[in-house]
Amino acid sequence: PPHNLGEVIDGAVYLIDNPDATVESLMQLIPGPDFPTGASILGMSGIRQAYKTGRGRILVRAHTEVEEMRGHRHRIVVTDLPYMVNKARLIERIAELVQKKTLEGISDIRDESDRHDSVRIVIELKRDATPLVVLNQLYRHTQLQDTFSANMLALVPDDRGKYEPQLVGLKEALSHYLIHETAVVRRRTQFELGKAEARRHIVEGLQLAIDHIDEVISIIRASANEDEAKKNLIARFELSEKQAQHVVDMRLGRLSGLERDKLREEHDELTEKIDYYNRMLNDRGLLESVIKEELLEVKRKYADPRRTIIEPASDIDIEDESLIEEEQVVIAMTHAGYIKRMPTEVYNAQRRGGKGVTGVKMREEDFVEKLLSTSTHDILLFLTNTGRVYRLRGFQIPEASRTARGTAVVNLLQLQPGEKVYGMIPIESFDQGGSLMMATKYGLVKRTRLNDYANIQRNGLIAINLREDDELVGCKLTTEESEAILVTRRGMSIRFAADSVRETGRNTMGVRGMHLRKDDEVVGMIVTEGEGSMLVVTENGFGKRSELDDYRLQNRGGKGLITYRVSHKTGLIVDCALVTDDPDVLLINDKGVIIRISAADIPILSRNTQGVTLMRSRDGKVVDMAVVEHEDEDTEDETAAKEHADEALPQTAEDRSTEDEI
Repeated sequence: PPHNLGEVIDGAVYLIDNPDATVESLMQLIPGPDFPTGASILGMSGIRQAYKTGRGRILVRAHTEVEEMRGHRHRIVVTDLPYMVNKARLIERIAELVQKKTLEGISDIRDESDRHDSVRIVIELKRDATPLVVLNQLYRHTQLQDTFSANMLALVPDDRGKYEPQLVGLKEALSHYLIHETAVVRRRTQFELGKAEARRHIVEGLQLAIDHIDEVISIIRASANEDEAKKNLIARFELSEKQAQHVVDMRLGRLSGLERDKLREEHDELTEKIDYYNRMLNDRGLLESVIKEELLEVKRKYADPRRTIIEPASDIDIEDESLIEEEQVVIAMTHAGYIKRMPTEVYNAQRRGGKGVTGVKMREEDFVEKLLSTSTHDILLFLTNTGRVYRLRGFQIPEASRTARGTAVVNLLQLQPGEKVYGMIPIESFDQGGSLMMATKYGLVKRTRLNDYANIQRNGLIAINLREDDELVGCKLTTEESEAILVTRRGMSIRFAADSVRETGRNTMGVRGMHLRKDDEVVGMIVTEGEGSMLVVTENGFGKRSELDDYRLQNRGGKGLITYRVSHKTGLIVDCALVTDDPDVLLINDKGVIIRISAADIPILSRNTQGVTLMRSRDGKVVDMAVVEHEDEDTEDETAAKEHADEALPQTAEDRSTEDEI
């Protein structure tokens, strides 16, 4: 790649003085390539790799400035480009990505560059656009940030003296250049030495002739021709052929005393030069000093200031989350294995008993199974039915519209044959502390330190060993102060201390958390430290909240207490959740219809009750729910809510006596 002339000369001079110099010490003088188009090099890793191995990938980014416009809008001004990036093609590419909605927040782009090769590309942003987010999207999707492949080649002689191109590092490149420069200076010195010796030889002949001028003239006058004159001079004074020729050709004006002095001075100068050239050829130190002086003279005449800025890695290594503005989102995953990310704002809060809106476009025999509220920057742990765990960042799940089908989860996770995602757990970091507590449908529980799952590879990691036909039904973060509540499909529950489950490694099965009755199984687990209420939802759209104080602390492994009086009307329990701070609740049925209601509208009832209607489900069964942040209520479905007000009333004891229990 192109380099700064002055820096390369400094490095070469340093290597002459320090033959054992390391790449690191040379990089103090030659920090990296210097591109004629300027821009910035991102980090030192690619440069260091190229300087050590001869090959490396160097990340280059355009220089940009964010300027404020009227009306609280901003524009991004590009003032230079990465090396070999075509400006016209770049502008076309940005416009194309804006049209495809790959780049969002851009309202206009224009080229304001002048004729003197200065670059000025102006990108105007929409009023609500965040400049840093748009800028990072431009870096990610366009050549405003580009990769330059560095290949440092030098012609290196093999054992037979034949030169072949080879990859070389920085020190080797400078060394081969200095070897070449030394050979050039040596050949030049030998040439100058030969010229000086040849000229001194002529001058010595002329001096001899002038010292014997009368005899020389007499010999020339007595000779029949020029050739005879040269032969006679050679015979008399033992001159060489060239000396004799110059004597014969000498003008009479050279016979003056002044010319004699000039010849004497020239002879002395030539003698000094010859002595100097001989010393240079025999003294490596003198030869190297000459090379250094000449290189530094080139630097003084032609070196320019560095154009390309090299930014420290800590300032420029972009994590992917910086490309996405942090926001709360809903992650939806279907029974057929499709997943998507949606803003929570697409679901306006409605009164309980409403019809809801279509949240996922369904294909035949497919329905949404999992719904999760999280942040785009959170880490999502994916637990599967086979007891494995995978990880993605929230933003790595493709965003889609409310009615879009989404992306097949197998395109995001390397699932094994027959493996299906059971659930998703959001965390901020593996270093946040705590443990993961897991529960299976057969009532086993297990607790493992969160940090044990930090090194999850793309092909996943074992989270728990499962017995045949057993599956995960719950996985929550816990601390030593946490308490867990298991809820079964037929309305039973048990509350026990999390620390009663001893922490074990990943590759273990766990211990009994609850003794299940026949034909019953665990459907969910909540973890609490004493605050909030427990929300339970049934497949027919019924639900209620219960005070946590209604569930006394028991020893794990017991049969538990009744938490919900299930019946044919309510259907079996689908899921449970911990509710605090009056959030909103999203319910979804197997037709893909989602309703958002305020948790404050769901009454708090005792354990041994059937709850109220939360979602009309005449055309489908409730399959999942998620607790999300509260938003202001939308009243457009009030009519529907009033129409079903009778269904929304809590069931009385008399009502319960007329229901057939399941």
